[in-house]
Amino acid sequence: MALSYKARRRWSLVIILVGLPLYIVAAVTLVNWADSVFGRQIVAVEFAIYVILGFLWAVPFRSVFRGVGKADPDAAPTEPKD
Repeated sequence: MALSYKARRRWSLVIILVGLPLYIVAAVTLVNWADSVFGRQIVAVEFAIYVILGFLWAVPFRSVFRGVGKADPDAAPTEPKD
C-alpha cells in the first residue's frame, strides 16, 4: 500500500529528526569498532567508509523522500489572487 503525501511528509520528518541521529551514532560506533579491531585506517579509507555509510542510510527510504519537497498532488488547485 502506498503512503499518502501527508504520511510521507510526516515519516520523512521522523526519519530525519530521529532516525538520522541514531544512524550517525551507529556509524561512528561501527568505525570506532573497526579501528579497535583492525587498527587505525588511513584518512582516505576512513573518509570513504563515512561517505559510503552516508549514502547507504537513505537507500531504504527513497520512496518516502521522493516528491516530499514538491506541492501536494492531492490538494485542490488554488486560484491565483489578482
